[in-house]
Order: sequence, then structure tokens, then C-alpha cells
Amino acid sequence: MRNHPIINRVFPFIAISLKGISQVILIENVVSGAIIFLAITIASVPLGVVTILSAMIGTLIGKVGGADEAMLNQGLFGYNSVLTGIALFLFLTGPSHWILSLFGAAIAAILTASFMHFMKDEDIPVLTFPFIILTWFTLLVSYRLTTFHISDSLVPQSLRQWELDITGEIDLTQGIFNGISQVFFLDHTISGILLFFAVFWAGWKIGLAAFIGNAAALLTSYVMGAERSLIFLGLYGYNAILTSIAVSIVFNSRKHPYSYITGVIAACMTVPLAASLITWLLPYGLPALTMPFVLSTWTFLSARKILPRL
Repeated sequence: MRNHPIINRVFPFIAISLKGISQVILIENVVSGAIIFLAITIASVPLGVVTILSAMIGTLIGKVGGADEAMLNQGLFGYNSVLTGIALFLFLTGPSHWILSLFGAAIAAILTASFMHFMKDEDIPVLTFPFIILTWFTLLVSYRLTTFHISDSLVPQSLRQWELDITGEIDLTQGIFNGISQVFFLDHTISGILLFFAVFWAGWKIGLAAFIGNAAALLTSYVMGAERSLIFLGLYGYNAILTSIAVSIVFNSRKHPYSYITGVIAACMTVPLAASLITWLLPYGLPALTMPFVLSTWTFLSARKILPRL
């Protein structure tokens, strides 16, 4: 992976923070992090500000807390903070939602360290689980504490009144680029193009895994009869992209050829997982976030301990 040596030497804290942004897509790369930051900022300047501040807060928590230097330098204390900061900024409203978003970013770094401790003996990565749990709990708090105001876009719905709508036109271009942009809660074609560029910059194998994962999700969700609007908004694609990268490349230490096949299978599995989670969370008005990615990746990485050729 290519990192810029000048940035690493002159601005080490900024470099680690940018790696924290890139680690959202399982990449340790300063330039990729900068491109991702640009992609987010193009879509929304306030969201870009929250992104870089959240990454810096997570990095600072790790540094002040005395985290292992190698883990800190990889940006592993930044990515959950970035996702939490973005999610809370988007899903909370009111005058204090900026503060709550950045405070959540700080707690996410602490929660990441906590889960790293609990899961170290199992040799299973924490992934984005701290972000998911923290975001869900924070959004649910809004029903009991008046400081928190949940966005009107998250409305609890009764399953009895739910109707599946599979009508609509097919727009593959929108689905391809929205899939990766939804990793950062974006619906922006240019941002999606930049995000793919950031992934390919880190390595063509990672970029290829992202592309294949997204294609697998588009095909699987269409064949299974998913809602057209969700397919082409990328809401079935982003979990598949992360899963494909994780299973095929990042956590494929043995380099077995079957891992690319299992990466595609794991990516496809995120589609029914996402559909199930979206339905399960509907009465609570909560988004599925990256839970399908976490569940599918954990399943295949755990299975490899018994079936190593996977």
C-alpha cells in the first residue's frame, strides 16, 4: 500500500487520523484517507468537518490513553470514531447534535479498545461493532432523554402496515457508485467515484474485491426480489463491499485461492442479513448500519479456524 512519506514525517498526527478514515474501508493508507475525506466533503462540508474531527478525536484518545504504538499508527482507534461521528451527526438533530456527535466519537474510541481486549483471545477483529452498538444505544436514548433529538428520517414503523415495493427502473450506474458511498451514509455519484479511486489507490486487489462485492450484492438483491429503491441507493451494496474486502483480502492471511470464492459468498450473504436486520429494526426506527458486514465477516473468519481452506 502506498503512503506518502512526507505527510508521515511532517504531520504524523494528521497522517494517523487520515489512516483512521481509510480504516473504515479496511485500508491503512494516508492518501486513500485524504481522498475519502475529500469525497465526503464534496458531498457535505459539515460532514467532512465532522469526519476529520472524529478521526482526530479517536486518534487522540488512543494516544493519550497509551495505546500500543503499532495499533495507533495503523489508525485502528479512528475508524469507529469516524463512523459514529458521522452517524450521530446525521441521525440526531437539535442545537447540541454537533457536540453529541463528537462526544460519541470519543466514546467510540474507548469502546473500540474495550472490545479489542475482550476479543483478543479469539483472534477475531472488532470491525465496526463498537460503532454499531454505540449508535443504536444513543439513538434509542432519544426516546427517554430530552437532550437527544432523533431525526425525522428514522421513524418506527409497524410490520403489519409494511408493504414491499419492487417496482421502479433499473439504474446500474447509480447502484455501483452508491454502494460504496453508502459506507459513509452518502448518496452522491462523484463521491462514489472518488471512494472507488481511494480503494484502488491502496491496491488493485482491494479495489477488485470492492467492485466484485458490490456487483455480487446488486445481482443477489435483484434476483432475490429486493426493493428497487434500496438496491440502487446502495443500501444492499456497502455491507457486501466491506465483507468482500475483509474476507478475500485483509483477513486472508493464508492466501488460499478459495478465499476469493468465500469472499463472494460472504458478500452475497450480507443481502439476506441486511433484509432481515432492516425488518427486525423497523419497529424501533433504527438503521441496520454495518451489522450485516460484521455478522457475515465474523461467520467466515470463525469458520476458517475449523475449515482453514476457506
